[in-house]
Amino acid sequence: MQWCRRATCWRLKEPTRFHRSLFSLPDSIYERVRRKPLAANYDPIAVESGWTQFWQQELSDSGKQKTSQRLFSLLLPPPNITGSLHIGHALTVTIQDALIRWHRMQGKNVSWIPGLDHAGIATQSVVERNLLKKDVKRHDLGREEFIQNTWSWKKRFGSRILDQMEQLGTRLDRQKLYFTLDEKRSHAVKMAFVQLYEKGLIFRQRRMINWCPFLNTALSDVEVELKSIEKPTRILLPGSMTSVEFGVIYRIRYEVAGHPGTYLEVDTTRPETIFGDVAVAIHPQDARYEAFHRGHVIHPFTKDRIPIVLDDTLVDMQLGTGVVKVTPSHDANDFECGQRHELPERPVLDQKGCMYGQVPSEYLGLDRFKARTQVIEDLERMNLYVGKVNHPTTIRICSRSGDLIEPLLMPQWFISVHAMAKRASSNVREGIVDIEPKHHMSTWFHFLDNAHDWCISRQLWWGHRIPAYRVQSQRISNADHDDAWIVAASVEEALAQAEKKYKQPFVEADLVQDEDVLDTWFSSALLPLSSNVGGPYPLSLMETGSDILFFWVARMMMLCEELSGTIPFKKILLHPMVRDKSGRKMSKSLGNVMDPLHVIHGATLEQLLHEVKHGNLPDREREIAEKTLRQEFPNGLPHKVDHDFPFLDPFSINIRIPGRQINIDVNRVISYRHICNKIWNAVRYALPLLKANDQCLTERIALEDVRDQMTISDRWILSRLARSVEACNLGLSTNRFASSVAAIHQFFVQDLCDVYIEFSKSILYQSHTDTSASDCDAKKRKLCALTTLLECLECSMRLLHPFAPFLTEELWQRLNLYKTSETSDLNSILSAAYPTKENAKFWIDVRAETSFEIVLDVLRGLRSLVQTFRKVTGLNTNKMGVILACKDIEMLRMLQQYKHSIESQAKVVIHLKLDTEKFADSEAILTYNATNKCQVLIPVPKSKDIMGRVAAEAERLDKRLGKCKMTIDQLTLQVKQPHYASQVPEDVQAQSSNRLAKLKIELTALRKSLDAIEFLRQN
Repeated sequence: MQWCRRATCWRLKEPTRFHRSLFSLPDSIYERVRRKPLAANYDPIAVESGWTQFWQQELSDSGKQKTSQRLFSLLLPPPNITGSLHIGHALTVTIQDALIRWHRMQGKNVSWIPGLDHAGIATQSVVERNLLKKDVKRHDLGREEFIQNTWSWKKRFGSRILDQMEQLGTRLDRQKLYFTLDEKRSHAVKMAFVQLYEKGLIFRQRRMINWCPFLNTALSDVEVELKSIEKPTRILLPGSMTSVEFGVIYRIRYEVAGHPGTYLEVDTTRPETIFGDVAVAIHPQDARYEAFHRGHVIHPFTKDRIPIVLDDTLVDMQLGTGVVKVTPSHDANDFECGQRHELPERPVLDQKGCMYGQVPSEYLGLDRFKARTQVIEDLERMNLYVGKVNHPTTIRICSRSGDLIEPLLMPQWFISVHAMAKRASSNVREGIVDIEPKHHMSTWFHFLDNAHDWCISRQLWWGHRIPAYRVQSQRISNADHDDAWIVAASVEEALAQAEKKYKQPFVEADLVQDEDVLDTWFSSALLPLSSNVGGPYPLSLMETGSDILFFWVARMMMLCEELSGTIPFKKILLHPMVRDKSGRKMSKSLGNVMDPLHVIHGATLEQLLHEVKHGNLPDREREIAEKTLRQEFPNGLPHKVDHDFPFLDPFSINIRIPGRQINIDVNRVISYRHICNKIWNAVRYALPLLKANDQCLTERIALEDVRDQMTISDRWILSRLARSVEACNLGLSTNRFASSVAAIHQFFVQDLCDVYIEFSKSILYQSHTDTSASDCDAKKRKLCALTTLLECLECSMRLLHPFAPFLTEELWQRLNLYKTSETSDLNSILSAAYPTKENAKFWIDVRAETSFEIVLDVLRGLRSLVQTFRKVTGLNTNKMGVILACKDIEMLRMLQQYKHSIESQAKVVIHLKLDTEKFADSEAILTYNATNKCQVLIPVPKSKDIMGRVAAEAERLDKRLGKCKMTIDQLTLQVKQPHYASQVPEDVQAQSSNRLAKLKIELTALRKSLDAIEFLRQN
């Protein structure tokens, strides 16, 4: 913008209007943003229409961008195909979408790779449950038909998940969409398995493994949850009609062989495994049992003599009786003891958790917990049962099904991860890999420094079948031995290996592939390499939930570095787990899982209940879910909630906050529409002004050229904008998204809407028809205010875009019609540059901020005094006379400039004076020291009634002041506590600091109001 001086008049030099082309916008959007006026009311559904498809085209075009541009690549954690997306997924999508948009607006090429996870155990479980509704079991179908049935499930729910992602407005690179069980990923998994096997890192061995009887599969150690039981507790396990008691220990007696009537008492939590006992153990230094060294006891049921072994590793003399029953086939510690003493194995529990093998006939096929009850009854009859006592303990639960883990000896496939884990741990310790928040590093080190061989085989049908083959031929004598396994990526390669190994020809029928499939996390751990074969590697960032740090992130680090020689990412960014408003983990069985589209579009209670009824929950869990829904959402979920903002709660989503979880309240999410309404209305206010003055906007808007002609309020708001830009970039660059959202919110609502727009109204709506110098100055001020408002709104849209993409794109398209700078010919806000600190710092104006804050202090003081006046007089008079007594001419001139705005906002008539006047004796005066250079005065008529009100108001203010001061003292004491800075979460510290600052401001205002009352009483 250029100004020329002609005599005493400022005017624009040859105003020419350049309207950018919108030819690339789809017709429906073009019609809406170019031809139609902005709707009076904000309608999210209308605003969101068409933008997702437009962004996809923009993304497609960006794929053809200059290769010289930097690349930002991100992998979306693939959702399981077990059902629909929930709010936890929506949080991940929201955070990653914000990151993608921010980096795109920084001029980078972006690649956001989406996918779906086949989720072996989880998917097979829900498909089996679905079949059971039709009274069909998977074995009734057979493996091939069941797998086809599961592919149909994948097609149904995979499409639903992709549709949800589409409606969430994500800028995912859909051309790179993958499924973890598709052909490319299957090939990558086979090649990785073979490569690791050839390195000696994958092996098959018979070991004590974690077995889930309900799912009938082995599990890795990290899939086992440890549940503490402090007192006797009954738990209903899956597939059972009756609950099982835990938190007790049973004491039974073994008669010592050769010593009739002498018994060794043993404590056990698992009486049902007594049939697998092959010894009892005592500590070699336990004097109580010294006489029984190298002796035997009589097994209560078989009456066999079983040895008493001396073992200082297994036995703790201080625990219980100091005697331990040894069951090598069903306890890991007992197995190690058995190895040390060369004890036999005697398995008595099968894979379904039922009794089998060398057990009495009446026990064969009996469920393990029914067998427990029966064993106790039989021991009582034999007078070998002493009783049970309370016993705090920890039980091992399957994280997938909730069933009690059964330790079983079975041959399985394992990965030796010791060296890989050590390397992954060192990567973080040495600063090669960064984890945010830092407190998660302890979890990383805990798992990796204590990593055990990873059991990767699963006894399922759905998943990557293990690429290992057994040679089944009478010509091979060791066909039943482990070394008969051939590991190869295909049958053809396996045949070639077999012929080379055994030096004789084979046909395909001689090979039988392992029936087991791989742990889902094995294929997921390869995704940085396999998700985009030939694409960017390593990834720029790994962002995901903290709950899968070891399940997924650590395993990606281990396997990808082992296979490629390069770490898959240098930065790990973790967000907290989403819980409901009560802090409970989101679970379909609790009925607190919400479809994000229901939160956005709304749903009736009937719709919510219908989904639960026709879902995959067992009857008991369905009843709980229905009860929860009726309690929490008796009227359903309201319609027309925004995509924008809802999952970026500034007070709960700061992902660097130590020890935080996100307790999400759906009603609070819904409230974010009010923020979007505020943004909508601000732009709606500005657009008619911009249109009416369109001819005044020059070919290039250069605010810096007219800085000296701006009012203090213009310079103040631009300085506040610059600080918001700085705070927002700092938040995004340090992954404190909440602080970015809070900074923009404070600027837009409190500074721009509540202050600047109100102050600019008197300038923007002022009418001048003469040609005097004052008229020209007014036009100049009006144009400065208009261009400042446009700059603030347009820049705010760019600042907000990563967090509110739909709303900001819609409004930016309209605002950008009036911009003639470098953004004017851009098709999308995504192509516009994100505001930077470097560009914004030009507008930081400390003097303007200080000066204008004085004006705001006067306005606040005036409002406070007017409120006090109305309370003590009972009058609600508009346009009352108020005196602003200024200590110097500079203050008077500054207030004169904003006199009309202050009068309009406070609804008073202001009389500016350099000094106080002498009032009539009939009048009292309310005074308020707004600043050290300005005093607000309001004359008050004298009357007994008013003086009574004055006394009551003084008492009220005094009580408020006392309460405020007490709260300040309490908060101050808290923040001064030792270790406050290191132990209290950052968000709590920030909230306390903000609250303390506001309370101190309130305290000052209360004191001034009380002083005004006291002055009135005295005069």
